[in-house]
Amino acid sequence: MAMKGYLDEYEKLVIRMNTPRVVIDNGVCSSATIVKVDSPRGHGILLEAVQILTDLNLSIKKAYISSDGRWNMDVFHVTDINGNKLNDQSVLSYIEQSIETVYYGEDIEVNGLTALELTGTDRIGLLSEMFAVLSDLNCDVVDAKLWTHNGRVASIIYLKDCTTGSPILDPHRISNIEGRLKNVLNGDNDGNSAAKACVALDVVTHVERRLHQLMFEDRDYEKRSKRHERDPMVVVTVQNWAERGYSVVNVHCRDRTKLLFDVVCTLTDMEYAVFHATINTSSDQAHLEFYIRHKDGSPISSEAERQRVIQCLEAAVERRASEGVRLELRHPDKQGLLAEVTRTFRENGLNVTRTEISTSCDMATNIFYVTDANGNGADSKLIESVREKIGLEWLRVKEIPSVIHKKGDGEEEQQTKAVLVSFGSLVWRNLFSFGLIKSCS
Repeated sequence: MAMKGYLDEYEKLVIRMNTPRVVIDNGVCSSATIVKVDSPRGHGILLEAVQILTDLNLSIKKAYISSDGRWNMDVFHVTDINGNKLNDQSVLSYIEQSIETVYYGEDIEVNGLTALELTGTDRIGLLSEMFAVLSDLNCDVVDAKLWTHNGRVASIIYLKDCTTGSPILDPHRISNIEGRLKNVLNGDNDGNSAAKACVALDVVTHVERRLHQLMFEDRDYEKRSKRHERDPMVVVTVQNWAERGYSVVNVHCRDRTKLLFDVVCTLTDMEYAVFHATINTSSDQAHLEFYIRHKDGSPISSEAERQRVIQCLEAAVERRASEGVRLELRHPDKQGLLAEVTRTFRENGLNVTRTEISTSCDMATNIFYVTDANGNGADSKLIESVREKIGLEWLRVKEIPSVIHKKGDGEEEQQTKAVLVSFGSLVWRNLFSFGLIKSCS
């Protein structure tokens, strides 16, 4: 009995030693709340902490990531979506409790819903056809997210039976749903890759991380046509620092919400570990610098691998970049609602580039980013015409891009910034070498 009690206390000590410690400070910085995280070194721990902050729709204005042996010391400067410091005690407590339990890395269970994962070739009207099929199969779409990038589409859809409200578990019915959706996704197959549709009955990972994984598995980072050119405002460089055994990754692009999550997510899923990093944002620009190695401790070892990292990080930044007009539909939920709305979009020449579907208390809240059929900004008269057909009180314009960047605009400026980024890396390395780097400034 004495030995058992001793082991219990030892296990408690191990848990305490391996549990991340969080300190939140609202007094040090006048413009942001400081979140300091000390945690044991482990693959994916940084991503989990960033994920918690971004899932709360917080903006990470600055961050300093540093590894000291087997321990991580991370500092995040965060604000709410309006740029204010965090003063809600419930939010601060949630951050502390969530990060302190992140070490155990629990999966997300699908409660009472069937999760459907889709990838394929994007085209005008695809979303309308997908929702029409699901409506015809008596499936109620409760939640969904869809991304498009580089001519590819990835989506995760949560379903239940329209009649019973229960998850769809019958193998024959699941096979029919998967087959019908594959046919839709293969409608205009360009031969680059086959469409995929599969049901995950038990557990899925974080939805947005899974979308990145689906896009990555579908190789959306490869350039397929002149129609889908990369964003010239996104500059990614990768260099090796042989003396320290690191690969140094720099990303310069427009700042936006969840940018850090998208980049760290991609590095993590590509099996790279972040040992040191600095993140700075100014106005609408962001500069991210990472010192990485493979999980086995080695840096990037070939030119082909270097180019692949650049392509994958460019894709990670571009996937969530908002293209088009942001429309929000708030409507009492009913069977076939999404099929009706997206059919109206298709019939009026609107292309959906990104979608977020949610349902709560029998009210559907759906966000659509739309462009015209050529991927350009939709005409305001066309938008108003579509709103009238769906219902002005239900469909509202929530966001119109304030700046339309033509392809090629700003490319020279971004190349100049890339040179400055490389110079900044050199200065950072010299400071590192002389032991002058601090975890926070």
